[in-house]
Amino acid sequence: MRDDSNGGGGGVPHLSAEEFRELGHRMVDWIADYQARLESFPVRSQVAPGDVASKLPLHPPEEGLGGVSGWDSIFKDLEDILLPGLTHWQSPSFFAYFPANASGPAVLGELLSAGLGVQGMLWSTSPAATEVETRVLDWLAELTGLPEDFRSTSDKGGCVIQGTASEATLVAMVAARERVRRRGAPVDSEWVAYASTQAHSSVLKAAMLCGVAHGADDKAHVRLIETDARYAMRPDVLEAAIREDLAAGRRPFFVCATVGSTSSGAVDPVRAVGEVLARTGVGDAGGWLHIDSAWAGAALVCPEHRGLLEGVEVADSLSFNPHKWLLTNFDCNAFYTRDRRALLEALSVTPEYLRNAASASGAVMDYRDWQVPLGRRFRALKLWFVLRHYGARGLRAHIREHVRLGECFERWVEADERFEVSAPRSLALVCFRLKPRLGETPSDTDGRNRALMERVNASGKVFLSHTVLPGVDGLPPRYVLRMAIGSTTTEERHVRAAWELLASSAG
Repeated sequence: MRDDSNGGGGGVPHLSAEEFRELGHRMVDWIADYQARLESFPVRSQVAPGDVASKLPLHPPEEGLGGVSGWDSIFKDLEDILLPGLTHWQSPSFFAYFPANASGPAVLGELLSAGLGVQGMLWSTSPAATEVETRVLDWLAELTGLPEDFRSTSDKGGCVIQGTASEATLVAMVAARERVRRRGAPVDSEWVAYASTQAHSSVLKAAMLCGVAHGADDKAHVRLIETDARYAMRPDVLEAAIREDLAAGRRPFFVCATVGSTSSGAVDPVRAVGEVLARTGVGDAGGWLHIDSAWAGAALVCPEHRGLLEGVEVADSLSFNPHKWLLTNFDCNAFYTRDRRALLEALSVTPEYLRNAASASGAVMDYRDWQVPLGRRFRALKLWFVLRHYGARGLRAHIREHVRLGECFERWVEADERFEVSAPRSLALVCFRLKPRLGETPSDTDGRNRALMERVNASGKVFLSHTVLPGVDGLPPRYVLRMAIGSTTTEERHVRAAWELLASSAG
């Protein structure tokens, strides 16, 4: 380690290039070893609240590690403190929530991004950060079959990497309100946004953040629309709600259609929703249709699944997360819009210290105007590496294998008379549960399913999650289990083992 005590470094113990190289090799080896032994860990962390914190000092260190050898203590803490407190999202037996894919190429891209330390808020602050991002998102648009007017090469559209689908929804909502304002709506309008009862909670949160909703219980300004037997938004109910709000003097301005809902993977009828906006005049007034396809959007790389987005050409924006099911580490949301002007008008603020000739020319994209924060990492590197390493063929194989495994699991559930499939299978997501017993109350059935999930998860062998689906045909809501297949290294043997554990634990 350099001794800078008498030099310009002021005694700051920075790592030398050689020291960084040595520790970097050691850390990469540790990560590779971790990935190799993933199956040896309980999938869900077994620690109690406070266990991890109890192993950490109450106060920060006064003295540093003193050199490379001091890092032995850090690597020991990784084993003794960190690993027991992790739920292993990259485990091939992680079937809870939706996947959060990581892959070698994406990890290397993340490493390079950190090493370069680029702050890509403006084109001028690193042209490569902007232009690589634009190009790889156009590649992704081509791979998923998006219409040309969502791409950067179009006259009005464009694309950007957001952190998450929640951020994308917020950005779309802010752009929607600005566009409606610019078409004549008063600033103090009583704004109303719409989504299905199965939409992600980020729609409500976005409305709260931008002042449309007055709280989490505001049902007047965020209208949650009833769904059909497949848990998809009902266009007729949406139209009735919009007309009711128009008649009351409220201002409908934003509709979020979900393609692949969190609970059951339900798909809203995008074209029919767009037709409602057209019939009610909301579209002509600037109203915005956003598609949230955070999980299912990855499947669009396979031509056979592009029917999920039937009617996409009537939408104003859409987003999906390559960090969920497309082998790209968190965080990476692909956001596309057909109206970049509305986005820029809503989000652009240019203080003097950000003014520069390239931006003033109008010939470049400044992505700080496409998002909530000013700063941004070079997130496109990991997506660039993933697309180049796997290619379209590899990405399609990844999705198709998981969909096949979902079909296998669905068949096993249907073949066991104790279980039932609780919603139509959506790609690699299967919602299922133990059937009600004769004379059993709905509450008792829910309790048996809850107990089954807890037994299975407590085993450490797999990790599943649950949801509550609305009742149909007058039946009460149902507690159901979710089998979300999609981890990077999941194989049929892992899915089969999960099923066998469920079957043997069901009693």
